[in-house]
Amino acid sequence: MPELPEVESLAGFLREHAVGHVVARVDVLAISALKTYDPPITSLGGLTVTGVGRYGKFIDVDVDGLHLVMHLARAGWLRWREEMPVKPARPGGKNPLALRVHLDNGSGFDLTEAGTKKGLAVYVVRDPEEVPGVATLGPDPLAGAFTKETLAGIVGGRRTQIKGLLRDQKVIAGIGNAYSDEVLHVARMSPFKISSSLTEEEIEGLYEAIVGTLRDAVERARGVAAQDLKGEKKSGLRVHGRAGQPCPVCGDTVREVSFADSSLQYCPTCQTGGKPLADRRMSRLLK
Repeated sequence: MPELPEVESLAGFLREHAVGHVVARVDVLAISALKTYDPPITSLGGLTVTGVGRYGKFIDVDVDGLHLVMHLARAGWLRWREEMPVKPARPGGKNPLALRVHLDNGSGFDLTEAGTKKGLAVYVVRDPEEVPGVATLGPDPLAGAFTKETLAGIVGGRRTQIKGLLRDQKVIAGIGNAYSDEVLHVARMSPFKISSSLTEEEIEGLYEAIVGTLRDAVERARGVAAQDLKGEKKSGLRVHGRAGQPCPVCGDTVREVSFADSSLQYCPTCQTGGKPLADRRMSRLLK
């Protein structure tokens, strides 16, 4: 799933390549991806792209005051084209096309989504706050207003595992499965640690890990072409997706805990005092 750093890079790419161009037309191939009907998506035609922003994992394309807001979900992606195909787009294929945006200079972008679980969502609204997922977002961890005190207020009193808290978009915006693993590895913290149990020192370390990890990832992704972002993300990860490989810090073997529809990776030496976590749903640290 694209997370804050990749979405920020995609937004920056569109900012550089799409702003100033007129939307020639929009083709919708997966009607299930379109979550709004007023204004109609056809109303974007003839309007100019004036800006591109990001809200958590949402991309916001400002088109003369109307907002094309996109969430790529688990298996969605944005593919930029310098020259759009002449032939009309057709549904189907390995990465089925959900939406195609044509610009006045012949360029544009596709939204595709692989797999059978469809979660990609597209909205056309007058204000991004009209999108339910945007309206309920927690603070952005790269915003100036996100401070150590902000994080302390978030974790205090929450008897929930820190891994789940970091992934909750209503609590902190933009962090998903991959970067929560990375943040916790940098912070040397068990993914199952209870949020309310964090000491002041641990909160400070977690704050620095959140901001530092995300800023580093954003910087690495800066200027990377959209089609290369997935590979860049994977190459920069320390523990996520690297079960069975040596930890880059201590050399211990990175381990995994699997759940019904996801998994997490961690280093026992760096994060759990050398003790492995039981690999089963609702796992607890082995005694």
